[in-house]
Amino acid sequence: MSDSTAVAGAPSPPSKSMVVDSHFVRWRHFKDKAARNLVGIGGVAVLVALTLIFVYLLSEVVPLFSSAHIQSRTEIANTGATPALFLSSEEQGEIGVRSLADGSLVFSNLLNGELRKQLQLPVGAGTVTAVAEINADQAFYAAGLSNGTVLPYKTTYTVSYPDDKRFIEPDIAYPYGDKPLPFMAEAPRALAVRDERGTLLLAGVDGAGAVHLKAFEVQTSLLGESSMQETGATAFTPPIRPDFLRMDPLQSWLYVGDTSGRLALYALKGTGEPRLVDTQDVGGRLIAATFLGGGISMMVADDRGVISQWFPARKPGEKSRSLARVREFRISGGRITAIAAEPHRRVFAVADDRGRITLFHATAHRRILETGIAGAAPIHSLAFNPRAHTLLAQLQDGRVQVLEVENEHPEVSWSSLWGKVWYESHDESKYLWQSSAANADFEPKFSLTPLTLGTLKGAFYAMVFAVPIAILGAIFTANFMSPAMRQIVKPTVEIMQALPTVILGFLAGLWLAPFVESNLPGVFLVLLLLPLSMPLFGYAWMRMPNHIRLRVPSGWEAALLIPFILVVTWLCFAVAGPIENLFFGGNMQAWLDRGFGIGYEQRNCLVVGIAMGIAVIPSIFSITEDAIFSVPKQLSLGSLALGATQWQTLMGVVLPTASPGIFSAVMIGLGRAVGETMIVLMATGNTPVTDFSLFSGMRTLSANVAVEMPESEVGSTHFRILFLAGLVLFVLTFFFNTLAEVVRQRLREKYSNL
Repeated sequence: MSDSTAVAGAPSPPSKSMVVDSHFVRWRHFKDKAARNLVGIGGVAVLVALTLIFVYLLSEVVPLFSSAHIQSRTEIANTGATPALFLSSEEQGEIGVRSLADGSLVFSNLLNGELRKQLQLPVGAGTVTAVAEINADQAFYAAGLSNGTVLPYKTTYTVSYPDDKRFIEPDIAYPYGDKPLPFMAEAPRALAVRDERGTLLLAGVDGAGAVHLKAFEVQTSLLGESSMQETGATAFTPPIRPDFLRMDPLQSWLYVGDTSGRLALYALKGTGEPRLVDTQDVGGRLIAATFLGGGISMMVADDRGVISQWFPARKPGEKSRSLARVREFRISGGRITAIAAEPHRRVFAVADDRGRITLFHATAHRRILETGIAGAAPIHSLAFNPRAHTLLAQLQDGRVQVLEVENEHPEVSWSSLWGKVWYESHDESKYLWQSSAANADFEPKFSLTPLTLGTLKGAFYAMVFAVPIAILGAIFTANFMSPAMRQIVKPTVEIMQALPTVILGFLAGLWLAPFVESNLPGVFLVLLLLPLSMPLFGYAWMRMPNHIRLRVPSGWEAALLIPFILVVTWLCFAVAGPIENLFFGGNMQAWLDRGFGIGYEQRNCLVVGIAMGIAVIPSIFSITEDAIFSVPKQLSLGSLALGATQWQTLMGVVLPTASPGIFSAVMIGLGRAVGETMIVLMATGNTPVTDFSLFSGMRTLSANVAVEMPESEVGSTHFRILFLAGLVLFVLTFFFNTLAEVVRQRLREKYSNL
């Protein structure tokens, strides 16, 4: 037997084709495994990226809700027999000054409590009976003297750097001369002084309870010398006992308070007779009163431990203003002894007889912090420095506690972010977003409600416009259109998805918005008649004679709609003018305003709905068409074989099977609409309003972040609230996507057996 003869029963060696197949199988398994791993890694990477985005947003937002802190820095001993009449501090919180009754100003180092300097006001033989704040930012004050005169003065601080160390030298300046101005025949019991554009207005109370007003103006000679010229004086007796006087910075309002608990508001007319606007009962015996930063709101503390906020406002249906009790705050026990407000924010501090200090924020309507100081002695007076990071608390024995205040974001509360807030100079509570203004006395308005509603409103109108067109178009394209025409229509619509939204926004803002405004009846006729005319056209086409209808290849009927749509659109605009003249008096916008109180803005939700809908349609159309076209043909053929019509097959088999994909398409389109920025920026008035009117503007969360983030100060409340807006948008998108996935899974499980 030859060696080459095969042994009976031995396995034959694998053929060449089997070896190739084995390598092919292994290579295919390797590629499948690599693809699964890559897809898994990609999915994990997406989740990690989303988590990191969420963590980063959260890290910028969390400081908004951090607690405030107050800690003692040092103590200044009393150099007089009684507490100082007035406390103040320079901007950096390093030098403090106490105004004493003998006219001396005692400057102290607020870092170590040491005496720095003591200067004397030129009061002559008189004494200081009252000190009024003219302008805290300029360290401008007025001293009322026992002989009835008033001396305006400023505390100045010169900064130098000897041996490369900062040194602040305090001094006194007299902008209107060092001679006191004649005012009253006796020492004022209460004093209020304001300087507005070179006009100094004095208000004081005499022993008989009369209020005196006197105005001075700066007169400059040809030689450049300045002097004060009296321009008028008046006196009046208020209906209440004038124990407190407070004048606003613009010399427009004068508040008169009675310790028995009544508050009167006067409208000032220079040195003319003031007009009594309103008188209100505070609710308890008046203890202290101060203006909030900006000089609009008056904070009044009474003996019940209640601090109420007041400012002029109009009641519903009234044209004149009256005193409005806006909101109130309470301390937790004790009797209020002093109140002081920050110069620029709506934060105020309240002291009581237990030696406790409570911080509040008026606009946010929140208690920020309550703390006690060493010794628990009753507090006589309080004063913030201009930057509000240093608080001076003078005790009844004249000692001054210097406190460091850390209070970065007091404006934030649930009510200020999401609730209606009664803002200064408004007549009622509103949802408002206005983060900045031209003046320094502005009260920030950080309500996210109009931005969130604007986001939902824009997405709603966009989806109302886009969903019917995209889904019905996808149904027709996938089921009734010829393959040749489908190969033209589908890529064309998908190419529209690549159109930059800034182009759509540009066209919407500069062309579509003016066009809609000047042709509003025609636009509504198009939106109404086009959907109604298409079924009528289809019905008429089906009734056409066969020799006409069969000339059009099956599946190409949609091409006939193009000239039909153009004709109907032209007809709508052609008859819009006569219809507007006949039914709307020639002006539909004015008719809506007169008849229904609906105002019309050129850049409104209708324009945004159309423009954003055009941007969203390609996404919804493409995914919906793919979902419908991917339904297995055997399902449709089986339904038709059992006697169902094409329409019944579509409604009973195709759409339920494709419903998970259709729902996903709608939710993806909604996510695109919610996050859209450029179209909203360019096609709306970008106004944060809270109504769902089709003809009003809006501002969305994404557009607001895009507009204001470059202008915000890093780390400020405004900056962090913009991150909070981004976080809200992130959560909204995550919520809608999660809801969509849950619904899609349930639809898939429900129709998986078809």
